[in-house]
Amino acid sequence: MGKKENKKSVEAITSMEEDFAQWYTDIVKKAELIAYTSVKGCMVIRPYGYAIWENMQNILDRMFKETGHENVCMPMFIPESLLQKEKDHVEGFAPEVAWVTHGGNDKLEERLCVRPTSETLFCEHYAQIVQSYRDLPKLYNQWVSVVRWEKTTRPFLRSREFLWQEGHTIHATAEEAIEETERMLNVYTKFCTESLAIPVIQGKKTESDKFAGAVATYAIEALMHDGKALQAGTSHYFGDGFAKAFNIQYTGKDNQLQYPHQTSWGVTTRLIGAIIMTHGDNNGLILPPAVAPIQVVIVPAAMHKPGVLEKANEVLKALKNAGIRVKLDDSENSPGWKFAEYEMKGVPVRLEIGPRDIEANQCVLVTRHNGEKTSISLENLVSGVQEKLQQVHDGLYQAALENRKNRTYQCRTIEEIQQALETKGDGFIEAMWCGEESCEDEVKAKTGAGSRCIPIEQKQISDVCVCCGKPAKHMVLWGKAY
Repeated sequence: MGKKENKKSVEAITSMEEDFAQWYTDIVKKAELIAYTSVKGCMVIRPYGYAIWENMQNILDRMFKETGHENVCMPMFIPESLLQKEKDHVEGFAPEVAWVTHGGNDKLEERLCVRPTSETLFCEHYAQIVQSYRDLPKLYNQWVSVVRWEKTTRPFLRSREFLWQEGHTIHATAEEAIEETERMLNVYTKFCTESLAIPVIQGKKTESDKFAGAVATYAIEALMHDGKALQAGTSHYFGDGFAKAFNIQYTGKDNQLQYPHQTSWGVTTRLIGAIIMTHGDNNGLILPPAVAPIQVVIVPAAMHKPGVLEKANEVLKALKNAGIRVKLDDSENSPGWKFAEYEMKGVPVRLEIGPRDIEANQCVLVTRHNGEKTSISLENLVSGVQEKLQQVHDGLYQAALENRKNRTYQCRTIEEIQQALETKGDGFIEAMWCGEESCEDEVKAKTGAGSRCIPIEQKQISDVCVCCGKPAKHMVLWGKAY
């Protein structure tokens, strides 16, 4: 049985072919991921949505600790004078900053910024604790929320308050800091690939698109089902610019004062949006097993008949004991309602069991991503379910990879970019660039596709810039983005 692309079992969802933006909104509401609030751009992340984020946290936190990082927690508020210390940094964030001007009824002597990011706070702390080369490196991470006063908002993708992790590290040398920047980019790549089943492209941001105050910004770019790009994570190398601005110095092995080098890196709850738009279909969510709150749902048939619920509970216990996140739905709702409900919620595997199955000592497994049904002996239940979960992950990854392949176009001129986007639809454009910001801007102005990154894996599409015809320096990945 193939994947049901156009047939909707839950009519409340707008089809993605009809209106992709509305389809997305329908899913986040109907799958009970979020609820709206009285503050525009701020959302309630409901238990099911938060459980996805918790699973992401657990996996990433383990990966961070395996690479030597420790968790800390910085304040929510940043004094204006502290934010002003790094000129490029404050200018980059100024349009998005929310300010606290009063404490109770009293006007504050100095405005406080509600944390949009925490570089300045970490720098203030480093200046207090870093004195000698023996104090380095410091490898820190924090799990917090931040506020950026976005004008146009959409749940998970762009909200005024969002959850994230932000890593901040400080090193004795540029070489160590650059190595850290690259290591964390690889950690994010592995996480997206192995846990979220999302293929990503690693690259370096252009000068005009790098993080405010950074020497270099690296990113992973993913392609959504509709052909739009999504920045899935970033890793920044700061050099010693912040150290000089905040007067962070340490005594080196040569007994001379030196400036350390810094990095920061982060991913956010927008990755939940990435999962929805990479894997979802017209029946709702499809969740990668690694982060699914429920990996297997057990739906018993003819529950009123003797032995059915008892056997279903035996199956529940066996799967739980194997470390599988499993739910038994023994509610009074009909099996058909349950099928549609858990399809909507993207549960990777549905397990059906009824009187005839029990007689045959088997159950039926249905994989969410393609609707395939398989009968499996109860004696091989755990290994069979684990195998199905792996098949779901692999199937999701391959489908996303195929979508990216089909929506990646190589172009040699701006006219070719325009034609590709108009005739084939949105996607990634691979095209050469001379390195001039004016050409970067012109490509976006004429095609709507901005530079996403300079891929680490380069291709030679041609020898000249897609815009001006001068000798090309890099192959750039272009695209329309969320």
